[in-house]
Amino acid sequence: MMTSKAFFEQLSIHFTKALPFVAYRKPNEGAVKALLQNSNQLHYTKNFEERGFVFSPFKNEDNTVLFPLDESETMDCVFDDSLNDDNSSKSSIIEASAKAKHIQLVAQAIAEIENGSFKKVVISRVATENFSKSNTLLLFKKFLATYKTAMVYCWYHPQVGLWLGATPETLLKVEGSRFLTMSLAGTQQYKNTIDVQWQSKEQEEQQLVTDFIVSSLESSVSRINIGKTETIKAGNLLHLQTKISGLLKPENGLQSVIKKLHPTPAVCGLPKEEAKHFILNNEGYNREYYTGFLGEINVMQSKTRNTNRRNVENNAYGSVKTISHLFVNLRCLQIKDDQALLYVGGGITKDSIPENEWEETVAKTKTVKNLL
Repeated sequence: MMTSKAFFEQLSIHFTKALPFVAYRKPNEGAVKALLQNSNQLHYTKNFEERGFVFSPFKNEDNTVLFPLDESETMDCVFDDSLNDDNSSKSSIIEASAKAKHIQLVAQAIAEIENGSFKKVVISRVATENFSKSNTLLLFKKFLATYKTAMVYCWYHPQVGLWLGATPETLLKVEGSRFLTMSLAGTQQYKNTIDVQWQSKEQEEQQLVTDFIVSSLESSVSRINIGKTETIKAGNLLHLQTKISGLLKPENGLQSVIKKLHPTPAVCGLPKEEAKHFILNNEGYNREYYTGFLGEINVMQSKTRNTNRRNVENNAYGSVKTISHLFVNLRCLQIKDDQALLYVGGGITKDSIPENEWEETVAKTKTVKNLL
């Protein structure tokens, strides 16, 4: 394992050469990993059976970018967390036109829900801040220091773009036949406690997401377990989360399960196709990789030695397992033309209040704007 200094020096050299890379740290882990692709070739996954790191857009009809493991160098380090977490409040000018447009779109979505077009839809927008590309790796370090319970990443391909994020949501984790996913919905600001009350709007939204995931997976699983709904903290925000796990049927590969889950109601809506149609025709911009997904596929990882006989798998020296671990691309930004494009949204149901939905998007951008 490299030192943090050597890791970021190597990353900077690769970035300067305009070669593709991804650096990331999974939730609650100490190691920061990186895949450095050896050429600037653009690869796509064909069936999610390759080994490497994938980056997929919101529109599931579009191609998923792959950094192949066999065409990349890997490295890792323990991040030197010497940065101060700056939560100071910094003023930001909010354009009145952006607020008016978002509130109008939310009101339109509520009207469609009341007319029976769909039950829920996720409405998003883009906020822009001035930002120099040369500060990208410094910003990535700030993300690592701030979001320790999220999947923090910096992803770059010269033919696609430059993205950073800190997402709290797992789309799908598969080890052998075992799977784990989650429903995540509802948002409120963290105020020194996670023991909070949730309104019926957030509870209904969370249940809609959970029900969709369970019904989508029923034909693909031999067993499914629904965990208790809990309040979790992600940065300066709180969300409702329900973990869903179980066993996949042998005939169901990674691609088929992804197709059933993505895009989830947490980023699209219900019913999926009707909500997606509304988004594509009314949001007024291209989400690109926001609300898509990213992560490792078919990566071999060694299990650590476990001397507790009741927990030994295969032998006392451990074994090797294959893992695919994908995350929904939330809390993310794209760096383009000396600007940071911050993507943010929220779930709209019949009980939504347009002004409150605007304020929720403002709250979601606050921490990232402070880091910028």
